[in-house]
Amino acid sequence: MPTTPVNPTRPPAAPAAARPRRTGALAALAALAAGALLATGCAQAGTAGSDAGGDGGKGAAPVRVGLVYSKTGLLAAYGKQYADGFRAGLDHATHGTGKVNGHAIVVTERDDAGDASKAVAAGKDLIGKGAKILAGSTDSGIALQMAPLAAQNKVLFLDGPAATDALTGINSYTFRSGRQSYQDTLTAAAMLGDAKGKKVTVLAQDSTFGKANVDAVKAVIGGEGAKVSSVLAPPAATDLTPFARQVRAAKPDLVFVAWAGSTAPALWTALDQQGVLTSAKVTTGLAGTASYPVFGAGGRKITFLAHYFPGAAGTAAEKAMITSVRAAGGTPDLFTPDGFTAAQMVVRAVEGSATDTSVMVKSLEGWTFQGVKGEQQIRAEDHAMLQPMFQAKLTGSGKSAAPELVRTLPRGEVAPPVQPMAG
Repeated sequence: MPTTPVNPTRPPAAPAAARPRRTGALAALAALAAGALLATGCAQAGTAGSDAGGDGGKGAAPVRVGLVYSKTGLLAAYGKQYADGFRAGLDHATHGTGKVNGHAIVVTERDDAGDASKAVAAGKDLIGKGAKILAGSTDSGIALQMAPLAAQNKVLFLDGPAATDALTGINSYTFRSGRQSYQDTLTAAAMLGDAKGKKVTVLAQDSTFGKANVDAVKAVIGGEGAKVSSVLAPPAATDLTPFARQVRAAKPDLVFVAWAGSTAPALWTALDQQGVLTSAKVTTGLAGTASYPVFGAGGRKITFLAHYFPGAAGTAAEKAMITSVRAAGGTPDLFTPDGFTAAQMVVRAVEGSATDTSVMVKSLEGWTFQGVKGEQQIRAEDHAMLQPMFQAKLTGSGKSAAPELVRTLPRGEVAPPVQPMAG
């Protein structure tokens, strides 16, 4: 899970950020990640036009959008969910026309296969061919290299499922269409009660996504007085028993699991076999529907923080998304809303201008809209996507396992601290 997962209106003032005293910790994380970025060259500078969003008429030029995501590779299942959602969202937001103010939205998809160099090369090529907007990034490490590429070329970058907190405020051209790790952690913190004096162990992969979760747990739950440690496993590891044993040996009060990819079944098997699910309270993000059976009877013992699961929100946008994706032969899942939201953002941006990226940016900043998950807002100060989050439990087991909504947390309750805009 890179877990743990249009009815435009003018926005009200952005809500105050949750727990602002922790801003320093996340700012340090963002600075560290930004410092590790590889330098990338400019393929072709974006140019500002005079279009202020008016109807271009029959001769209106198309707006080119590049989707660069993991069509293949470790996170291919998540990439497909995003792409399915994007197609559904674009159809919904343009009322089936594929156009905004007379401008056709021309989408070109590229597969990064989970490789940052391939993603950057694809991004440069798409920019060179006139793309004004890049979207996608299933992997957090890739997203951190796509963001500076967008800034250098003055095009929009709409992040996909990649959840690293370091993207928030990284530059004025970067936005996210999904949630970030800090929001996952705030959702978990809301269910834990008093954390003072408790021992928390984070079990994650030794990756950008995993480390971001460790830092977020330290900032949020550690900031409430808990002692936070971590067990990190190589992303390619298939024998996960040794790591489950390390978790058990730490004797934590809470185990926070942050995992992504196809090894999740092996992980939960190891945790169950080593008695972790019964020796401590375990919380994790609710992954895609394919993962539900792997928890078995243990799923009832886990408190899930949920970015999304089908039926969680009950909104008009969610119903439209589910209907459209299913009609196209797809299955709505964890990251389908991220793609749907990205398409809503593309339409909003082009309503502002089809050519002037600075106007696109202003059109998105502070925008409050009805998304799949409910009322969402793009915070103007740092482009965080403020959105509801969910708590859930699994009922049944095996193929009958299904999530049940426990609680919906409003966007203001799980808002990450404001990050200073880097550029």
